[in-house]
Amino acid sequence: MKAGQPAESAERRRVVIATGIGTAIEWYDFFLYAQCAAIVFGPLYFHQFGARSSLLLSLGTIGISFLFRPLGAVIAGNFGDKIGRRRMLVATLFMMGGATALVGLVPTSDQIGFAAPLMLMLLRIIQGLSAGGEWGGAALMAVESAPRGRRGRFGAAPQLGAPLGLLLATGFLALMAAITRTEDEFLAWGWRVPFLFSAVLIYVGYEVRRRVEESPVFVEMSSEGATRRLPIVQLFRKNALLVIVAALVYAGNSGASYIVAGGFLEHYVTSPDRPSPLTRGTVLTIITVSGFLWVVAVYASAALSDRIGRRNTYLIGWVLTLLTTFPLLLAMQSGNVWLLFLGITAYVGANMFTYGPMAAYFAELFPASVRYSGIAIAYAIGSIIGGAFAPTISVALVAATGSLYAVGLYVGGLTLVSLAATLVLRDRTDVDLGPDSPDYARSPFYGARPAIEVPGTQNGTHA
Repeated sequence: MKAGQPAESAERRRVVIATGIGTAIEWYDFFLYAQCAAIVFGPLYFHQFGARSSLLLSLGTIGISFLFRPLGAVIAGNFGDKIGRRRMLVATLFMMGGATALVGLVPTSDQIGFAAPLMLMLLRIIQGLSAGGEWGGAALMAVESAPRGRRGRFGAAPQLGAPLGLLLATGFLALMAAITRTEDEFLAWGWRVPFLFSAVLIYVGYEVRRRVEESPVFVEMSSEGATRRLPIVQLFRKNALLVIVAALVYAGNSGASYIVAGGFLEHYVTSPDRPSPLTRGTVLTIITVSGFLWVVAVYASAALSDRIGRRNTYLIGWVLTLLTTFPLLLAMQSGNVWLLFLGITAYVGANMFTYGPMAAYFAELFPASVRYSGIAIAYAIGSIIGGAFAPTISVALVAATGSLYAVGLYVGGLTLVSLAATLVLRDRTDVDLGPDSPDYARSPFYGARPAIEVPGTQNGTHA
């Protein structure tokens, strides 16, 4: 073994741990808000608008944050491509964690009137700005540090942050639901404790992330002078269509996953209007337990993509999502705990096949000089198209039609759009990610002429 290999392996392990833990903390913050939007914020901050409207407005605040993700992606992506991936990871961690902790201190509308929901929405907007930039940096730190043939597995670290964050958020809420003796106690203070705990997680995440070195690809870019003055301008001059298609790829995953993670499922199965509603604690426990299997699905799908390619893994995921959507809806209608557990586990497990390999898949789509901007903006736009208002749309569809099947058609439509977007993209599994890579002279689209400019090339041909 070469002398430098142990140190290199140790640094790679630190990167994997840092991106995984940091992203889990970010997703804990994000999912915690989404869960409380479905079960807490309506009666506390929007009750003056009526029962149904309060729920729609509360869930709507989830979508508002998504509208600010592109701005966060533009800012973080531009600086991430200029000054480095690592610095932006630390900045976004403080933004997300700080906003989450402050949510736990916001007075209710009974205490300060309309200022309460406005403060809540402002903090949610800050979360959206942070989320728009965080994932791109974490994904690139993991994938650009990985050896060829293992990028899917290394890239699984930030992807694992989503199910781990959901596990932590729902688990903590389930614990507080059990500790508080009454519904009034939970609404008075029980839900606030997990938000305030985010202050502790900020410190943990900072200590982990500050110890890792910069991405080797960015170091190479800096040493060769390959960084761009305005990466965002270069991105849209040369790769605007790729950003749009990549966003459509992510839209299906985002929309499908937020049916469960965004609060719609919890609201539907616990609604007192149901013939046999489940308790909040029961549903949170089901999601928490099934979340352990989601973690396995994320890593398994990411590892599979190293063997059969990102594109093939995605195509399998879209088919599985279509096959498991209506069984989940039937399980939600049944009111049976075990059927609901099986339905959620199968559905989200299928959805993870288009999430586990995502970091590697998206990182390999864009050339190094605009990679952070490209994947961050595509991710942010895809979130708006897919997950931003998925819970709100689902509630409105059920109210308008009286049936969950309309939700199934909605999710199925998003999935088919993403399937089509996946089919038009070439598979770039294990391409050279460096700033002088000749692999990006070839168009990312099937049947298209070379359209991507990379340093050291002219018109798609090496100078």
